[in-house]
Amino acid sequence: MFERRHEPLLPFRAFVLRVARSLALAFAIIAFALGMGVLGYHYLAEFAWVDSLLNASMILSGMGPVGDFKNDTGKVFASFYALFSGLAFITIAGIIVAPVAHRLLHWFHIEEDKEGKRQSAKVKRQR
Repeated sequence: MFERRHEPLLPFRAFVLRVARSLALAFAIIAFALGMGVLGYHYLAEFAWVDSLLNASMILSGMGPVGDFKNDTGKVFASFYALFSGLAFITIAGIIVAPVAHRLLHWFHIEEDKEGKRQSAKVKRQR
């Protein structure tokens, strides 16, 4: 998915497309996780749709639950959804940060050659 150390830096336009793909994937994961939470809170915890959306959003964002639970099934679902949301948050953050972090680290390995063109440090050392 990412260029190797010996390959030249990705052109800016391709980098922007890579970031856009990462953001799209992150938003898809958020939508899926939010949908799971809304359905679980509605059917298992017996919340209204709007309350289900509120609770799922608050848990997914790390803020905590809002409503009182009517049954034990809802409490068990909320605990598992909270654990899932913590892992989803870490995954989403990694997906968003990965292209930028990779480009920055890849840029550190690039050196100027004699003609002023940028190329990888490994390619330069092989000359």
